[in-house]
Amino acid sequence: MEEFKKRLTHLHHCNGIGWKAIFHLLKADPELKNLYRCPPLQNVPNLTKNNFLDNINSITIHDYFHEYSLNDIHMITYFDKEYPSLLKETFQPPWVLYAKGNINLLNNGIKLAAVGSRQATSYGKNAIKALFPKLIEKEIILVSGLAAGIDTCVHQTAMRLGGHTIAVIAGGLYHIYPQENRNLALEMMKNQLILSEYPPNTRPSRWHFPARNRIISGMSSGTLIIEAKQKSGSLITANYAVQEGRDVFAIPGNIFSPFSEGTNELIQQGAKLVKSSGDILDELIY
Repeated sequence: MEEFKKRLTHLHHCNGIGWKAIFHLLKADPELKNLYRCPPLQNVPNLTKNNFLDNINSITIHDYFHEYSLNDIHMITYFDKEYPSLLKETFQPPWVLYAKGNINLLNNGIKLAAVGSRQATSYGKNAIKALFPKLIEKEIILVSGLAAGIDTCVHQTAMRLGGHTIAVIAGGLYHIYPQENRNLALEMMKNQLILSEYPPNTRPSRWHFPARNRIISGMSSGTLIIEAKQKSGSLITANYAVQEGRDVFAIPGNIFSPFSEGTNELIQQGAKLVKSSGDILDELIY
């Protein structure tokens, strides 16, 4: 591993060093050559040189690198060729991604984010069964969040149809959530891909879930909302897609169903109504 990548990943493991702090450090020292001696902390609030050096020197990063290598975990920085090109175009893209599985999926093929309610109904599941075969036939890669409900159905259906899928998770790779999807995640780590912006031993926190949605939409050409309540986390993913100028698709639903309130509202706001896979393919491919 090149020295710069080591230094950036080491920095990424430090507690209290967020996206903006890394940005300022890179701006002042693009190769991080002074990271261990005299880091340029002038524009980084609430950090003194002594506190910073104590923090970074308390982490035995070489042990982590060795451990990740043994577990086939890839560390992909913003500056690596493997980093998803579309994700680079987004607001505050992760400085480091941790990946397990087929990393060729990151920059191969067209990606569609597909998300929905954790309480999937038969309507949502049937919509996935109807739409996905032609998407998989056209080699669309399905990106979701490994959550219960619709996300799980997205990953499982993509694999059952012989396609490819990527899961972006909250927390680190050693702490798969929800627990009932652990076996699904282990299966995906073989030929699909599990992705996180947090070091593998990071336990998922509440705020990680909405934050990871920006990666799901950010690495995808479009976002499909399959089912969503009015205040669903899936709508956060749709909002990120809108902010990045990406296509947003929504499946209309029963006006009496709370699980279609969010999707119907998105359509009112301008999302493309989806009745068939062609409605998606027309925007992504044709």
